[in-house]
Amino acid sequence: MPTALLKIHFDGHRLGAGKVRLLELVVDMGSISKAAKAMDMSYRRAWLLVDELNSMFGKPVVETLAGGAGGGGAQVTEFGLELVHKFRILEAKVQGDVVAAFRTNS
Repeated sequence: MPTALLKIHFDGHRLGAGKVRLLELVVDMGSISKAAKAMDMSYRRAWLLVDELNSMFGKPVVETLAGGAGGGGAQVTEFGLELVHKFRILEAKVQGDVVAAFRTNS
């Protein structure tokens, strides 16, 4: 079965499955560091991707929480959640269209 990879370009920036997965893990784990570890990615790389996401749209996608005794954390904004949702809907639609387009009648 063919597989589609969705990548959306926004004024020189790209949004793809990797950045969306990072956002999903930040939602699940409440931490950029933990999300990075789950993706076998350095914290610096994850932070740079989050920073890029935050600058892509003129509004924050991820907000960080101040550290302290209990540690900091991060949360995906409402806009970020909407972005993830729309991406996953488009991704599923594109995948369905690709499968349908390349279906063989055997």
